[in-house]
This record gives sequence, C-alpha cells and structure tokens, in this order.
Amino acid sequence: MKRVLIFVMTNLAVMLVLGVAAHLFGLNRFLTANGLDLTTLLGFAALMGFGGAFISLLMSKPMAKWSTKAVVINDSRDATHQWLVSAVQRMSGEAGIRMPEVAIFEGAPNAFATGAFKDSALVAVSTGLLQTMTRDEVEAVLGHEVAHVANGDMVTMALVQGVMNTFVVFLSRVIGYFVDKVVLRNDRQGPGIGYYVTTIVLDIVLGVLAAIIVAWFSRRREFRADAGAARLMGRKQPMINALARLGGLDPGELPKSMAAMGISARPSGLMALFSSHPPIEERIRVLQQG
Repeated sequence: MKRVLIFVMTNLAVMLVLGVAAHLFGLNRFLTANGLDLTTLLGFAALMGFGGAFISLLMSKPMAKWSTKAVVINDSRDATHQWLVSAVQRMSGEAGIRMPEVAIFEGAPNAFATGAFKDSALVAVSTGLLQTMTRDEVEAVLGHEVAHVANGDMVTMALVQGVMNTFVVFLSRVIGYFVDKVVLRNDRQGPGIGYYVTTIVLDIVLGVLAAIIVAWFSRRREFRADAGAARLMGRKQPMINALARLGGLDPGELPKSMAAMGISARPSGLMALFSSHPPIEERIRVLQQG
C-alpha cells in the first residue's frame, strides 16, 4: 500500500509541476477563438509527455531507495556484500560503465536497476533472491541488471514513454475538438461538453493502447539484457539456470515506476499484453538459440 501511495503522490506532484510550467509558458492556451492552435497544442503535449517521463526518470534512483528501503552496500565489510559489490564492479568494467551503487532490500526474490544516467545507476537485489539462488545464478541476475544499465534502457524507456504520452495528449484533444465542433455541431465560442468528455475518454483509451506498446518494447529489451548477462558471465548456463529458478518463484512486487527494470510475475491472457517481461520459457528458449 505504501509503494502505491508513493507512486500516486509522485505522479500527482509531477503533473502539478508540469501544469504550472505549461501555464507560465502559455502552452495551455491551445484553444483559441479561431479554433485549435495545433502548434501550441503540440508544445503542450510534448511538455506533458516528455516532461512527466523525464522527471520520473530523474527521480527514479532516490525514489527506488526510499520505496524499497534499499541499503547501499558499496562500502560494507560484510563478506556477502563484498562479493556482490565485486561482481558488479567486474561486470560494469567489462560493460564499459562507471561502477553503480549496489544495494540490498528486504523482500521476496527480485532485483532491479535504475538511475537517470549510465554512470550513476543503482543495482539492487532482494534478500529473498540471495536466499534462493546459487552464487552463479545471483551473478547472472546482476549481469542482467548491469546490461540494462549499459544498454541505456532507463533512458530509452523514458523516451518511448514520452513519445507515447505526447501522442495520447495531442490526439485526444484534436479528436475531442473535432467531435465537439463537427459531430455535435457546437457553434458557441470555446469548447463544449463534447470536447471535455471525448478528451477524457480518449486519454484513458489511448493511454491503455500506449501502455501496451511500451510494454511490448520493454519485453524486447529483456532479451537483450539476458544476452548481455550471458556475455558478461562468459557463458549462457548461469543465466538459463537463474531464469529456470525464477520460473518456480513468485517475484516480489516492486513500485510501478520500477517494475519494468525488475523481475516480473507471470501474467496470462489479456494482462500479458501489459507485462514488461516476456514469459520465462520464451526467454530461456531465445537465450539457448542465440
């Protein structure tokens, strides 16, 4: 419940900041007496779309630490902690990125990578993961997360989300204006109820379609991270073993803003369209054939 509340409050704060910025720059004045100003609307849509995505990206690492209560262990003297840090240091060096912060958080088996930039990332694993996997398997999971960082997946996902958000905001208002003025024949100055109802409905419908597209892209990115882990480990088997073990576990829940960078559960049916991760069996098959 706390993680959901943090996620909602963060998004409300982001939307408030963007709303104030849109007002100050005049980008919320796309409805004029002469009709819809498409240039101003596109600027508004881009501000809301990319602004929200990148503010969330910039806040990702501190929010991840706060919401999972992750403890950074880079300077720890504990033997297990030193092994984890050493493994991440070795693989990040091979991947050509600066050493990330390494953290542990309490909970069921899971791991994630986050951060706005390749050279200031955070890689974290749960206590449940450490308790249920062998060292080779844990290192493979760490390699998977390091590969996410090296591939720039956090920034790429923010860009994809920003593009989708921009299209949703732009198209919903253009179609809403068309419905209000052409279909419902509102000849009064300014938008009528048809504009507002259509815009709200399309924000939801197009937002769902955008989420499906973003999830599809995220699933493609998982295959690359699996292959990256095998490359960093120098062999495929540890990653295959780690995936096979994950197939029999129930991964712990992560905050929604970090779910795409963690270990996903196994949704089926329609919900599979919204999954950020492919099925475990498919990941193993692709890795074996690669």
